[in-house]
Amino acid sequence: MSSLPLLPDSGPRLIGIARLASQGESVRQGHEVEYFTLPVRSLLNRSTGTRMPFAWTINPYRGCEFACKYCYARYTHEFMEMRDGIEFEQKIYAKQHAAELLRQELRKVKPEEDIAIGTATDPYQPIEKKLEITRAILEELALHSGLQLGIVTKSAMAVRDIDVLREIAHHNRISVSFTVTTTDIELARILEPRAPRPDLRLEALHQMRQAGIRAGVICAPVLPGITDSPRQLEAVVRSAAEAQANHIYANPLFLKPCSAAVFLPFLKERFPHLVADYEQRFKDRAFLPTAYRKRISELLGKLRAKYKIRSDSGWEWKVQTSETNPQMNLF
Repeated sequence: MSSLPLLPDSGPRLIGIARLASQGESVRQGHEVEYFTLPVRSLLNRSTGTRMPFAWTINPYRGCEFACKYCYARYTHEFMEMRDGIEFEQKIYAKQHAAELLRQELRKVKPEEDIAIGTATDPYQPIEKKLEITRAILEELALHSGLQLGIVTKSAMAVRDIDVLREIAHHNRISVSFTVTTTDIELARILEPRAPRPDLRLEALHQMRQAGIRAGVICAPVLPGITDSPRQLEAVVRSAAEAQANHIYANPLFLKPCSAAVFLPFLKERFPHLVADYEQRFKDRAFLPTAYRKRISELLGKLRAKYKIRSDSGWEWKVQTSETNPQMNLF
């Protein structure tokens, strides 16, 4: 792919994050993926969702190479004037000087306020192996005390940072959550084409627990007719228990328009028998009905009790269930 400017000079005048994105330089090309630097002015973002359990978010990157078909975070590229949802997985932006920015900004965080890492991108996607931006952020956090931190990822690469995570845990509260939508490896490959296999994530979770790090599972999103059967959900909970997870919880699918533009054509191709059902479920709404969410919650409650796992990591990760503010600042 070419690394030419994303918009021609003759186009509309860009401002804010869109202008910064247009100034990024290509750092590496992959399989239909291009990486750029992003000269941001801030790393720590205040969460604006009224039901968010965390006050601040950190996302080392913008965009995510894992290309999960259901990804709710595609809308974050729209702030950079990128309206094609596919660009979220094809144009990845790496934030420059992240640790230095964080060092300056942490003074804004109050003792009772939580910081969530990875709400709109995976902090351990492939480019992290080379750039180590997430690692640098964690090393900075390890120099502080009294923080409440949560990390969410689909990547087994997180075990690379067990040493610094243990350092952080000495003086802070930290929890790592691995997203596992299904334990079916073939189904996971269809839904999450470039993400590590679920068994690798669960093994990484087990290594975290063996190292004394608080860690668990997010079963999200739960996809109607695809991953929501009692048998499938029990397989996830059972696997989490076998990995010694501290917690597990689930969130049903959440489809913003930019995500639906990618997910629904995928559904038509791979699960055509479900198209009419989804069109009805998500007609004029981004969230599944309350009755569906209640059924999933009750089922997970029974499974947690059966396998003796807690429901949360100290604070619920409700990224996909906030209906009061769908334009959440999670990036």
